[in-house]
This record gives sequence, structure tokens and C-alpha cells, in this order.
Amino acid sequence: MTPAAIVSKLWNFCNVLRDDGMSYGDYVEQLTYLLFLKMADERTKPPYNQQSNVPADYSWPTLLKKDGDELFDHYRHTLENLGNEKGLLGLIFNKSQNKFQDPAKLRRLIVDLIGNENWSVMSADVKGDAYEGLLEKNAQDTKSGAGQYFTPRPLIQAIVDVIAPKPGETISDPACGTGGFLLAAHDSLVDNHPHMTKEERKKLKDGTFKGWELVQSTARLCAMNLMLHGIGSDDSNLPLAVSDSLAADPGDRFDIILTNPPFGKKSSTTIVAEDGKVGKEKETVERDDFWATTSNKQLNFMQHVKTLLKQHGRAAVVVPDNVLFEGGAGETIRRKLLHECDVHTILRLPTGLFYAQGVKANVIFFDRKPASETPWTKKLWIYDLRTNIHFTLKTNPLKRSDLDEFAQLYNPTKRQQRTATWDDENPSGRWRCYDYQDLIARDKASLDIFWLKDDSLEDSDNLPEPGILAAEIVEDLQAALEQFREIAADLGDEDIVTD
Repeated sequence: MTPAAIVSKLWNFCNVLRDDGMSYGDYVEQLTYLLFLKMADERTKPPYNQQSNVPADYSWPTLLKKDGDELFDHYRHTLENLGNEKGLLGLIFNKSQNKFQDPAKLRRLIVDLIGNENWSVMSADVKGDAYEGLLEKNAQDTKSGAGQYFTPRPLIQAIVDVIAPKPGETISDPACGTGGFLLAAHDSLVDNHPHMTKEERKKLKDGTFKGWELVQSTARLCAMNLMLHGIGSDDSNLPLAVSDSLAADPGDRFDIILTNPPFGKKSSTTIVAEDGKVGKEKETVERDDFWATTSNKQLNFMQHVKTLLKQHGRAAVVVPDNVLFEGGAGETIRRKLLHECDVHTILRLPTGLFYAQGVKANVIFFDRKPASETPWTKKLWIYDLRTNIHFTLKTNPLKRSDLDEFAQLYNPTKRQQRTATWDDENPSGRWRCYDYQDLIARDKASLDIFWLKDDSLEDSDNLPEPGILAAEIVEDLQAALEQFREIAADLGDEDIVTD
């Protein structure tokens, strides 16, 4: 079966379960538990003959033998007990719960939908792509909020293409969500380096990738996603940690960092005083390796990425607009980053790309460099993919081909030979260069730079389609609302801004 056919088959059954009150996210989680158990059982048989790490009392065959309430009880005990295991089992099953209401529907999923397929004989591409398809469908359910963990795959593909990972390099995502960046980097290495040695292939599977994810339910989806693609099946070398990656310097250093850290409000903790009054306390991250102390998560991730990079390591970080212009700690961090790293490229993204509404984002590309008295950033190249460009998730989604010009102009193999497309004779060129001195002379060292004219402001005949206009208005209102929420939280009166 093709990935699309498998996704369609599995997803059609979700519509039945929706009547039972199960959300899309719950459904993908239940699929994950059962797929894991089915594949673990398949690997114990020829031609694999591997020993399973699933205790015999909770293996796939024990589920097949039961029905009705007996199946329900056994499934619940299976999830509880496997969640107490260590290693990959614990990662997949920790805090797992049965979300089915009807034993007959659980039985149908086990016997008819998952039990009828031999998942282990499918190529990693087929089953991995099928699972990715489920994750994308889950992200499209805006009510669940799952979209915040899902970066558009065409954008990830373009970023990985220009970063161009090579065999032997280590790759990390400190906010990995469901694993999109790690998997794209893996596929890039396999596709572009077909003649890797046996040792390089072994390292690709078990020593190349490392991700961190804070949310347990998202981490389990990431772990399954990686496993289906053949990454990190060894308990002794798990590629994923479930923890707050900002809490401390892990000590690990990587050749490449690819990440889209969570956007949204500043971190805060709810404090209930003795008199019952509820207040908010900002969670500032204080680390010796950081340039500035702030409660802004995105600014902290920028500093964290710098720490995680090896000398001459390269990074691509998706950040909201405020990282480019915010004062205070933001200015300090930008000036330090420009001086101590080679910040060579910014890709300005259009709205309408992300499932999380109200996101105006950019990708910052930089290389970490050794200590130096002179600044490492000489020229910053900016590609404007936002002005006069309109995407929507449903009617005009971003395609990889929309980023072809950027990838070509980025020129990863000969970055020193870049050529601008903007000049006085071509004022509509989207690729332009700025010198270091010009950047630090700007107010607050702001990197929030545009030079193209917005056609819709110049000529009412050039207005986008009504649907696109409406979507962009929603994006702007969502972004404004998010800023008001932060202001309200800072004033200690968060409840005044409601959904």
C-alpha cells in the first residue's frame, strides 16, 4: 500500500472514533502504542528473529486473544506497565492512557487495521511517510493546538538543502516537536550520499541525531516517527530526551543545529499566595553561558543554540519577528551574535505558512566561530519571501519549489560568491546584502529590514484575493492579541485578555 492509502485507511477510522469523543491527537497516540507493539512482535519472527524488549505478558499476541471488557482491562494494564519501563519503551508509553470508549472499536483497530498489515516489511519511506501524513492531518486540526509542533515540511526541506549535512556530522534539534528537522536531515544524507561506508551508515542510525522535547505526548510521537524511519532503535543510545532543553547546558556539542523553537508567551509560573491571591512569576533563564538574562523563550533558544554548536558549526533557527527588533536583552543578544558568530543569512517568511495562527517568522542562519576581537559577521544577506507574497494553508500552501530561488541564491557550496538580485535597476529584487557596520548602526541593531514596496499599498488594483486578505487580517489580529496577552501578564492581570 502507498503511504497515502495507509493514511486514508487509518484516518477514515478516526472519523468513526470522533463520534466516541476521541480527538485527532488521542487517536494518533493510540495508533502509536499499537503500532509499536505490532512491529515489536513482527521483529521476533523470521527473517529478523530479534529478541523483543516488550515483556511477554503485554506483547501484541496477548491483545489479539482478548475481546470486550477483558480486552479493555488488559490494554489499560499494558499501557500502565510499559510506561514504567526504561529506555525506548518508557519513552513511547510514559503517562499513556486508554482513550477508547468502546471495546469493539479498539478490537477493530487492533485486528482489522493494524493487525492486517506487516509493517516491518514496508520500507522506512512508506511507513515513515504514512506516519508523517497522520501527524500533518493532526496538525491541521487547529482546535487541538498540535500545529504548534509541526513546521511546514517544504520549509524544512529547503533549510536542510542549503545547510547540506554531510556524513559523520552530528545534528540536533533542541525543540524537536515531532522530529521534522531530524528526519529531513536523515533523508538528505541518505539521498545525497548513497555510497556511505558501513560505519557511516551505522553512525547515521545511532550516533548522528539528538533531539529534546518538553511535552511528553509530542515526544512519544517524535520517538515513533524516528523509529519508523529507522533511527535510534537501540535502548542504549536514544536520540530523544524528554526535558526542558533550556534548563541547563547539556554539555553536548553538535556540527549542525536545525530548530523551530516554540513561539508564544513568555514563560511564567502561577503562584498562589497564603491569602489565596493568584499571581504570575516570570521564569527567567539564568545561565553562565548566556549573554543576557530574559524570560523571552525565543531569545533564550537563540543563546542556547549558540552554546550547543561546535566551533565552526552551523545553525538554522526559525524565529518570530520580535527576535529581530526587540530591545533590552534582544539588542544585547543580536549585537553579541553578530560579533561572535558569522550571521550570514536571514530568510523572511510570509504569513499563512504555520498551523499556529498569528505567526510572522524568519529563519536565521549563522555559524559559530572562535573568540575574536573583530566581529565575525561581515555581510548579512536577506531574502524577502514576504512582501507581495501570499500563502494559505488550504488553497495556496507553500511548496518546496517556492523556495527554489532562495536555495539557489544561498549558494551553500560557494557562499562567498553570492550575487544580489536587488539594485537600482532591479528594485524588485528579493536578495540583498548589508554590511556589519550598517547593521550595528541601526536603532537597537534591528535586523527587521525590508526594502521592497508593498504593491497593495501602492495600488488598490493589486489587492490579494478576499480569502487571502481575510486570512492575513486574522494573522495580524492573532499576533496583536498575543502581544496584548504578554502585556497583560506583565501587569499581573492576565485574565483581562480572553480568547
